[in-house]
Amino acid sequence: MSLPTLHDFHRPLGATGLRVSPLGLGTVKLGRDQDVKYPNGFTIPDDDDAKRLLAQARQLGINLIDTAPAYGISEERLGPLLSGQRDQWVIVSKVGEEFEDGHSRFDFSAAHTRLSVERSLKRLRTDRIELVLVHSDGNDLAILEQEEVYETLAALKQEGKILGYGFSGKTAAGGLKALEQGDCAMVTFNLNEQAERPVLDYAAEHGKAILVKKALASGHACLAPGVDAVQASFELLFAHPGVSSAIVGTINPLHLAHNVATVARILGQP
Repeated sequence: MSLPTLHDFHRPLGATGLRVSPLGLGTVKLGRDQDVKYPNGFTIPDDDDAKRLLAQARQLGINLIDTAPAYGISEERLGPLLSGQRDQWVIVSKVGEEFEDGHSRFDFSAAHTRLSVERSLKRLRTDRIELVLVHSDGNDLAILEQEEVYETLAALKQEGKILGYGFSGKTAAGGLKALEQGDCAMVTFNLNEQAERPVLDYAAEHGKAILVKKALASGHACLAPGVDAVQASFELLFAHPGVSSAIVGTINPLHLAHNVATVARILGQP
């Protein structure tokens, strides 16, 4: 019996012209194990395990991969791991946050934005990144209104180094502002947190892309006994027409297969 896959459920990433799987693979755990907000500890997988995970994701119909400079050595590892299969992936990376010596620092200047994207291109061994998001520190409106990061990303898009840009924020106001000019907002939306729902509504009305982070509340989602929290989480997300894809970071092959099967079952229902 063949496993359920997402090959038949790819959908538009807003108006970018890209099509993505409804689940994306988050790769924090390929590069960083310090200061992460998961309920259980984990060991960063070696290259062989990482290769198997990426191969499994592809076989299950996942074509979206999410990384960031703040994810430790995630980008450097993905470059060689994706060798020979680059055209089969839609890569999302970020700018603005750096993680050094166990701490985050933020820089939204034009110079750093350009440096960061050029560095990500080298690390990922590619000539373009499909989508680059601003990694907000929480001061969403100040970043968008006072910093140069967004106009710099727009210029990099014009140059063809990135195919789309957007904002990974922490507030509804930030997400709404970001979608006025940008292609995509990454929002927190799950069973516990739904304050950014207006951003999803705006995206659905204006043909913009939404990527959901913390779809499973970073592994903390739990409901009454006997209720499948993963299924309930994905039912909530995919009931909204604004959602392009949910980014779920897992290095557990069983969790990955279960997540895919759950989403395929929900999306396949008449």
